[in-house]
Parts: sequence; structure tokens; C-alpha cells
Amino acid sequence: MRFRLLAVVLAALCASAAAAQTNPPDTSAPAATSTTPPPTPWAYTFNMSGTLVANGSDFGSPTFTADHKWTHFEARYNYEAIHTASLWFGYDYNVGKTLTLEATPMIGGVFGDDNGIAPGLEFTLGYKKLQLYSANEYIFDTNAKTSDFFYTWTQLTYSPRPWVQFGYAIQHTRTYHTPLEVQRGILIGFNYKKFSYSTTFFNFGWTDPTINLSLTYSF
Repeated sequence: MRFRLLAVVLAALCASAAAAQTNPPDTSAPAATSTTPPPTPWAYTFNMSGTLVANGSDFGSPTFTADHKWTHFEARYNYEAIHTASLWFGYDYNVGKTLTLEATPMIGGVFGDDNGIAPGLEFTLGYKKLQLYSANEYIFDTNAKTSDFFYTWTQLTYSPRPWVQFGYAIQHTRTYHTPLEVQRGILIGFNYKKFSYSTTFFNFGWTDPTINLSLTYSF
């Protein structure tokens, strides 16, 4: 009786093993994965710039930008002139690895105390620890052709460390007036996570100094 029971148990075990070998689990097909790339996020910056004018009126100038893929939007106030705003649309372009170029040609509308249409160009040229940045526009004044104006802020900086930079800047503006046609000065800047801050000292040694303070938050 014992041998008969043992034979039945062994037969059942053999049948189970044979069934397992006949129908093995299918592991050849990989798990399904999504081929849809993640959406490209928008990139935003908000800058608050304050200008301290010797023997003049101090003022602040906020700027907001929004970028998505190649699309660039920008809004400014007290940038082209006091009590004047501007809205911009542009195309983001970048190329290079060691020597890099980021350029944004734009077209903008200016309205307020000054009114007009303005083509513009912002670009950054970088090489290792050196960086050349320039923001330019030409305002075609719709009120008077004699009020057409070219604006530029151009700076060359050197960054001995990723969190600090030193440099030289020039500016041609009509938000304030000095005896100099082109403002020029030295700057120092600092970076911390999503924040960057810079101070630019214009006209020291030439005429009454003007100081620009700039704080940018990127998100």
C-alpha cells in the first residue's frame, strides 16, 4: 500500500514538472514603454534692474521673458525710455560646443511716452570662461522720425569661478542723460542657484557716476 501511494505521488510530481517545461513563462517580449518624448518645458526669467542716477531721477526697469523651443516672448518697462513699455517676439537660435553662440532676433512694439516699432537682436558668445553679451534695438519712432534711436547694452565678462564674474560694459540709452554719448563702466556679478545679481558702475572718472543694480530669477 505504501509503495502504491508513493508511486501515485511521484507520478503527480512528474506530470507537474512536464507541464512546467511544456509551457514556460514568456519572457522574450520586453515590457511596453512609451515612445512619446516628454514635453519641452517653458523657461522663464524675471529681471528687476534699478538705476541710480547722480543729479537725476532714479528708476526701476522690470523685464520678463518666456522661451519655449525656438519661441521667445519678452516684455519690458522703463527700458527704451521712462514711462514706456515694449512687447517682443523672437526666434531662439544656438550653435556650438566649445565656442557657443546663442542669438535671438526679435521684433517689438514700443508704447507710452515713446511709440514706435523696433527690430532687435540679443546674443551671447561664449568661450570657456569668457562671455560676450549684447542687447540691441533700433526704435523707429512713429511720432517723429527725428526721434529714431539706437539702444545697446554690451558687456564682456570673465568668470574665474562659476558663481562670480567680472567685466566691462557699455550702454547707449535715453532713459537718462549724461554728458557722455555712450556710458561705460565695470561690473561684478554673482550667481546662486536660480538667481544672478550684478552691479555695474558707469562713468566713474569721466563724469557723474551712474550705478545699475540687476537681479534675475530664472524658473
